[in-house]
Order: sequence, then C-alpha cells, then structure tokens
Amino acid sequence: MSERRQGVLFGIAAYSVWGLFPLYWPLLRPAGAMEILAHRIVWSLAFMIVLMARLRSLDWLRAIGGRRLGLLGLAAGLVTVNSMIYIWAVNHGHVLDSSLGYFMNPLVSVMLGIVFLGERLRRLQWIAIGIAGTAVVVLTLDYGRPPWIAMSLAVSFGLYGFVKKKAGVPALASLTVETGLLFLPALGYLLFLESIGTATFTHAGLGKDLLFAAGGVITAIPLLCFAAAANRIPLTLMGLLQYISPALQFLCGVVIAKEPMPASRWTGFALVWIGLAVFTVESVLHHRRQPHLLESAPC
Repeated sequence: MSERRQGVLFGIAAYSVWGLFPLYWPLLRPAGAMEILAHRIVWSLAFMIVLMARLRSLDWLRAIGGRRLGLLGLAAGLVTVNSMIYIWAVNHGHVLDSSLGYFMNPLVSVMLGIVFLGERLRRLQWIAIGIAGTAVVVLTLDYGRPPWIAMSLAVSFGLYGFVKKKAGVPALASLTVETGLLFLPALGYLLFLESIGTATFTHAGLGKDLLFAAGGVITAIPLLCFAAAANRIPLTLMGLLQYISPALQFLCGVVIAKEPMPASRWTGFALVWIGLAVFTVESVLHHRRQPHLLESAPC
C-alpha cells in the first residue's frame, strides 16, 4: 500500500473517532474539563509506554534531538489548549460550536500551508475561503460576539497539525513525547484535586473509574492516526479528510444533544459548508486534471 493511501486511511480513522467524542465526555461528569484532560494525559502515557515497549520502538525516543523535542513541546501545548476548549464546550452544551470549529479547521490548515509551506491556492479556492470568512461575520452577528469557541478550536488544531508536520517524528514516538512532557503537570493537578477532596476518580464508582482509564486509550488512538496521516499526506488533503469529524459532531449536537439552531445560525453553517464544497470540488477537479499531484505526499 502506498504512503498516500496509508495516510488517507489513518486520517479517516482519526477523524471518525474524534467525531464521536461528544458522546463520550459527558459520561465523565461531574468531573470538570481540566480533570478529564489530566486523566487523558496520564492514562494515554501509560498506554503509549506499554505499546512502544511491545513494538520495540523505544530507540526513536533516544534519537529525538533538541529541535524536534522543542517542536513536540509546542505541539503538546497546542493540543492541550485544543482539548481543554473542546471538552469544556461539549460538556457545557456547545457541541455545535465545536462542530463549527472543526468545519473551519480545514481552511485554517490550508492557510497555514500557504503561509508557511509555500502551497498555492487557485482562484476558486480563495473564493471558498472568502465565503467561510463571510460565515464568521454572520455568526458573529447571530451570537452577538465572535464565535470564539469555534475559532479557537480551528486555529489551535490547525497549528497543531502544522507543528506535527514540521517535527516529522513517527506517530508512536511523537505522541509518547507529547504526553510525557505533560505527564507531571497532569499528575500534579490530579493529586491536588485529591488533596482538597474534589476529585471524581475513585469517588464515583468503578464504572466511572474505568471510563477515565479508557479515555486515555480513546485519546491516544486518533492522535496516533492523525500523526501518521500528517507525516504521509499534504495539509490540503488533511483538510479534505477533516470534514468527517465535524459532520459527526454536528449530528451529535442536532440529533442527540438537540442544541438550538435558529435560522441565522443555519445561515452561518450553510456558508461554511458552501465554502468547503467549492474548495473540495475545485480540488478534486484539479487533481483529476493532474493526477500526479495525489502522489506527492511528504515522507
């Protein structure tokens, strides 16, 4: 199987799991977003160490130099901010806002590719980005403020993908280093919660404790898939695959959480979808005219 096809499959897997997260995090209530995130980090590291030892991939950890370590530290910070906002949004009735953020993220990834990697957009692709910008204005008028949840998620995750691509570290080693850098602060926070008597873990039943532990594995798997995909395919193609996640989140918000969607908000979402549709169709037609572009994925 080619590197590009592997990257596509890894991307689909990552975004599908992320799209269903709004069904999982509410199960961990009454824990707050910070406590949930800390448990994700602690249990993810335990899972990653076991996995890397079993696969005998520990040599990569010793081979990571200072530059890559710095980039992975930056990536760890970005994904922490992104995860914190996302968990808070889902558990406070903002599933649709998080969905909007990840709908916007492909276009953010494209812009990062243009600014930092020299990737070029054609006229219709610029029009698509302009339509998405109009959507932000419409939603700002609807909310009475900028859609900060959506914009924060889009920018933080777009930057995370960009930094991971620049680091170029294999998926297992990359995620292990990221979670390792965050482990002590996360563990310290959990011990602090226990010391003041507000911890949820071990105080809400065995079922809840198992859900906390499983959250580490559920967190690690899509991040591993994402890292593997980011190292194999261009940012523009990653942007196309990312539609899977917000589509599933949107369905969770409308069908299951039953969050309100007034006409003005539908208009904003529709503009984002139109922009994405224009961008996608133009990209597909361009690649069909020049099929060799699909094979030019970085290693």
